[in-house]
Amino acid sequence: MNKKKIQENNFAFIDGQNLYMGTDSDKPSWHVDLKKFRVYLRDKYKVSKAFYFLGCIIDGNDKLYDEIQDSGFILKFREHNPAMLGVKKGNVDSDIIFHIMKLLYQKEEFDKIVLVSGDGDYKMLVDFLIKEYKFKKILFPNKYFASSLYKKLGSEYFDYLSNENIKRKIIYKKKTP
Repeated sequence: MNKKKIQENNFAFIDGQNLYMGTDSDKPSWHVDLKKFRVYLRDKYKVSKAFYFLGCIIDGNDKLYDEIQDSGFILKFREHNPAMLGVKKGNVDSDIIFHIMKLLYQKEEFDKIVLVSGDGDYKMLVDFLIKEYKFKKILFPNKYFASSLYKKLGSEYFDYLSNENIKRKIIYKKKTP
C-alpha cells in the first residue's frame, strides 16, 4: 500500500519590531535575511503562510515593506489614530493574538502556529495553543530577548534564532561589489 506523506500546514506570526530589536541588540549585532528566513520557516516548520506584523506605516519605508512582501511574508500593520503616529509604540501583540484567535474561532484550515518574538505578552496564548495541540514553536530572536515567563516552557516548544546552526542559515550578508 502506498502511504502518502502528510504535509503539515503551519502558520507563522512574526512580531517584526521584536525580531529586529532582538537581533540588533544581540552581541554582536546581526540582521535576518528575510528571503532566507522565509525559506527556513517553510522547510523547517512547514509554514505555508507567514504573517509579518509591524507597528505602523512610516513614510519612506516603502523599500522595507516591499522587501518583506517580496520575501513571501503577508505584511500586517497595526491601526493607529493618525494623531498618535510617531508618538505611540507599535505594539502589535494584541493584533497577533486576535488574528490567531480569529483563525481558531473561524476554524481556519491550519495545523500549528509558529511565533517569532521574545515578548512575554504571548505567554497565555502559547499555553492555550499548547493545550489545544495547535502550537509548534516560539522562536526567540536571542537568548537575552526571551521573557522569563517562558522559563518553564519545554525545550520542544522553543528555539533561539541566534543559535549558530540557525543563524548561519538566515543571517543577512552584505553583498560585496
